[in-house]
Amino acid sequence: MRRRSLLAAALLPPALAGCGFQLRRAPELPFTKLALVGFAPRSPLADELKRTLEPTVEVVADPNRAEAVLQAIADRRERSVTALTAAGQVRGVQLRVRLEFRLTTPGGREYIPDTTLQLARDMSYSETFALAKEQEEQQLYAAMQTDIVLLLMRRLAEVKKA
Repeated sequence: MRRRSLLAAALLPPALAGCGFQLRRAPELPFTKLALVGFAPRSPLADELKRTLEPTVEVVADPNRAEAVLQAIADRRERSVTALTAAGQVRGVQLRVRLEFRLTTPGGREYIPDTTLQLARDMSYSETFALAKEQEEQQLYAAMQTDIVLLLMRRLAEVKKA
């Protein structure tokens, strides 16, 4: 039995390589210098985007030195009540992360026109567990922010430079 396990473990990597399996990696972007414009000074989304871009793309402050300019039109976190009890207490909320952006050249030619990326998550709420629910809310916002950055990276990778 043990021999079979060792044999299967030895044959598994070549079999996976033969089928085209690869670990997920960051998409290759068609430019090496990118300027981020329009984000709030301490935007967590912009910070995560910079960290994601850094291995392959240099983020520059001056849009004139960049090959492409990512302009944030809106970068918002929203929270709305979705359910109330008969006594008027909140029982459900919806959390949303919204990014409206465009990608242009420093000269103003559009690579990607105005685009909106929005994610929403529903969350139950209880006054009894307010502190825990606040922590859960922050974790959901962080997860949605990571998803938005990954979606944005895929969009940036599809840009065709002329």
